[in-house]
Order: sequence, then C-alpha cells, then structure tokens
Amino acid sequence: MKKTVLVIIAVFVIIIYFPNLVNAEAEKTPVAVVATSDVATVDASVLAARVEAIEATDFSAMNASERKELRKERRTIKTDLKKRNTQDEYATHGNGGIYLSVGAIILIVLLLIVVL
Repeated sequence: MKKTVLVIIAVFVIIIYFPNLVNAEAEKTPVAVVATSDVATVDASVLAARVEAIEATDFSAMNASERKELRKERRTIKTDLKKRNTQDEYATHGNGGIYLSVGAIILIVLLLIVVL
C-alpha cells in the first residue's frame, strides 16, 4: 500500500513539474548581441602601422641618435603589442583559473573531514 501511494505521488509530481521544464526551454528568446569596435584593437592597428612605417624608413640619411630613437620607439611599441596580445589571450581563455561553486567547496570540506 505504501509503495503504490509513493508511486502515485511521484507520478503526479512528475506530471506537474515536467511541463514547466518543457516550457522553460521553449520560452527562451534570443538576445541580439551588438559587436562594438574595441578601442584597444583600433589602437593596436595604429601601433602596428607605426611599426611598419618605422621599418620602411631609410636609415642611411639619419644620424646615430635619430636611428637610436626610432629603434627604441619600435621596441617599446612591439613590447606593448605583445603585452596587449597576452592580455587578450587571458581575457578570452579565463586566465587559467579554477572556479569552484559553493556546493563543491562544501563537498570538498566534508570529504576532508571524513578522510582526516
């Protein structure tokens, strides 16, 4: 008798709860995402163009101090571009961090308590 009552209650709960799950999946509306041009990418393209301009210049007509300034500027721009590239990689790949939920932390703590 107890088993049949539990089965009937379980069936009613599933019948009541299941349509809500189906409706939750069906009622999602797509959200339009508007892509904006990033200031960093525009700035990076300007810096890349400057590096190409420096590399295309004729150094034979310049004196040593001017060549040294251009080499120094080119190096700083290239290091800045490399830093931006690594920052973009960290932003897209999540910095390699591990994210734990509260439930996972509680489970880990309980396992540590049981083991120790």
